[in-house]
Amino acid sequence: MSNDQIENAVTVKNVYKNYGDVEALRDLSLEFPKGQLTSLLGPSGCGKTTLLKIIAGLLPATQGEVLVNGQPVNKPGPDRAFVFQDFALMPWASVIRNVAFGLELRGVNKSERESIATKYIKDVGLTGFEHSFPHELSGGMRQRVGLARALSVDSPVLLMDEPFSAVDEQTRRKFQEDLLNLVKNENKTFIFVTHSIEEAVYVSDQVALLLPRPSRVSEIIKPSSFKNKDINSIRKDSEYLDTVERIWKSLRSYVE
Repeated sequence: MSNDQIENAVTVKNVYKNYGDVEALRDLSLEFPKGQLTSLLGPSGCGKTTLLKIIAGLLPATQGEVLVNGQPVNKPGPDRAFVFQDFALMPWASVIRNVAFGLELRGVNKSERESIATKYIKDVGLTGFEHSFPHELSGGMRQRVGLARALSVDSPVLLMDEPFSAVDEQTRRKFQEDLLNLVKNENKTFIFVTHSIEEAVYVSDQVALLLPRPSRVSEIIKPSSFKNKDINSIRKDSEYLDTVERIWKSLRSYVE
């Protein structure tokens, strides 16, 4: 196994994606370092979610290759878990059943999967709601259930498609802080789609800027010194603010 495969959990090589006559991705290559969070950032319609679904194995690439831990992707697999924007919860099932569902599909016995689910329910701050149903929860709480479900299957790669877009600003900021702690403590590789420059810079180890369709990577930005600061201080850091402004200047020309 090469050094690149050891260091990078996910490798996208020269990927193209066409929808009929529409070219969504063109010769896109990108490395996702193991144990880090990479944000995909770019104008609406630039192919961020398309790329995420190709990595997940939910969409085939027209051309090119995706490797996860050195193995080619051609379908969904247990090495990747997906956190959907719309929660994708089973409305008839309790919180603990929703969180444990991936483990149930894998044949894990009930007591073990409920024990694992209970741990992650606690980790996302939902202790006491194990037997509640989705309609009894706020949007933010439902998104926490979706995150706990993805974490419970213990996949090394987590794919997150704008997971905080449907919640209010206060909840979103709390989610961002929780996500930073998860990246630190879980040692998983996070691939995170967002439209928010501030959010991308705040939570990411690297930010991949995508060009408008047909999408390619225009630039990789790696926030550095301020990432080691207390999470409550990051947004006040001058380098953080400069990085946000730099990305905005790069993307501004693509805003209609």
